[in-house]
Amino acid sequence: MTNSFDVKSSWVSVMDETKNPLKKYSLSTAHMLMQMLAWMWSAIFSLMVGSYFVFGVTALGHLLLIGGLFVTLAVFQKAEATDPEALKRKVTASY
Repeated sequence: MTNSFDVKSSWVSVMDETKNPLKKYSLSTAHMLMQMLAWMWSAIFSLMVGSYFVFGVTALGHLLLIGGLFVTLAVFQKAEATDPEALKRKVTASY
């Protein structure tokens, strides 16, 4: 029996900035939009559960998760843009 639902491809289609519809925006704009979506979904889940306390917990969780993903993405993009030869050069400190 084959499961047609693939968690990894679903995750990538939403969270991968090169694959989701936000790929046309700058990284900072995409980050802001993802944060707004995270808050929206936090509110929806909290209303489903019926607790405003849950909203605070889920909103904070979404903020941390998506914020961490975008910080990681920014670091990775900066590393890819860095000249690889610059990393091989010996750094000398002069006092």
